[in-house]
Parts: sequence; structure tokens; C-alpha cells
Amino acid sequence: MDSFTPPTPNFWDRYVMPRLIGCACGMPQIMKRRSQIVPRASGKVLEFGAGGGINAEFYDPQKVSNVIGIDPSAELINQASPKLAAAKVPIELVEGVAENLPFDDASFDTVLITFTLCSVQDQAQSIREARRVLKDDGQLLVLEHGSAPDANVAKWQRRVEPFWKRMAGGCHLTRPTIDAVTAQGFTIAERTAEYMPGAPSILGWVESGVGMKAG
Repeated sequence: MDSFTPPTPNFWDRYVMPRLIGCACGMPQIMKRRSQIVPRASGKVLEFGAGGGINAEFYDPQKVSNVIGIDPSAELINQASPKLAAAKVPIELVEGVAENLPFDDASFDTVLITFTLCSVQDQAQSIREARRVLKDDGQLLVLEHGSAPDANVAKWQRRVEPFWKRMAGGCHLTRPTIDAVTAQGFTIAERTAEYMPGAPSILGWVESGVGMKAG
């Protein structure tokens, strides 16, 4: 595993940002898309950005044995207790970063990443780590927002991003989504891409897909 040292959180990142993220990531259109991809998880699952437990209600107990979630925010992890208690599958949350996962190679049947690759410090390294811990016949489930395909929207994403990152815990608006996953050795099936209804276009471009290790 590559070494990685996360930045020290400031007051905003530690106390304000987790609550804002919890509200934003629980919007109805986002929850609808979570409800479509999370039930596809099976076996032993690793979930990126699991603090808050927002995906907990969607796991299928007939398919999932257990879930380990990793998140850099101790505050979000602490907030997750009620959701974990109500979940139908065993879920354990671990404080850590996606760029340096504390797990053995090929140890998970499913890796689930939802609205997390936008804010990790190193997107490519995080995806490589997901590939490392995924079994050869495992699946990567991805649901992310990111760089829009329309030139005018993308222009405004670039303009707004410096301010947005400071306010939203390092969340990027211009990062590629599924293309970033394929660049790190995955093939993607059932790819979807669209603007979420009712969301500002600079925030609303979302993509999803089911990935398998290539080669």
C-alpha cells in the first residue's frame, strides 16, 4: 500500500462540513439513485465514504454477508449509529482514507463508491486501492457526480470549483467520473449518465456503472 497522510481537519471540516454533507447527500434525487445501485452489492462489501451510514438502509440482507465502511471523518462515523442499528446487515465503520486502505489484497466481493471520488485527495490512487482489495471476480459499484459533458456547464464548473472546494470539504466539480475508473484498470458495464432533475447543472451531472477488473 502507498503511504498517504491526510490533512489535519480545521473547525469547518470537523464540525460544519459533515452536517452539510449529510443534508446534501440525502436529497431525494440522490437517495433514489442510491436505492438503485446499493442493492446490487453482494458478499463481503467495502464501502468508500461510508460515514453517516447513508447507504445502510439499501443493502440486501439476502445478498450481503457484511459491510465494512471507511471514512476520514470521525464526526460522520459517530453520526451513523442510528442508521447502523436499523440496518438489516452487519456494518462496521472504520476511520481512514481511500488512498491507503488497511485491508489485504483481494479481500472483498464488492466495493461500493458513492459520491466520494469527488472529494478524495488522490482520485486515481483511491481507485487503484479499490482494485487492489477487490477479488478478481468481484464487482465495483460506482455512483458519482463530476465533470459535465456540455461546454458551457463545464466552464461554470471550473469557475465555481475553487470556492466550492473550500466550502464543501474538498469536493471537486470538474473531476471525471466513470472515465477515471476505466483509466485504473476496470471495464464498466451498464453505464448511465444524466443530469439530476431539479439540481443546478454544475452540481447535477451524475454517472454510475458496474465495474470488473480488466485483464
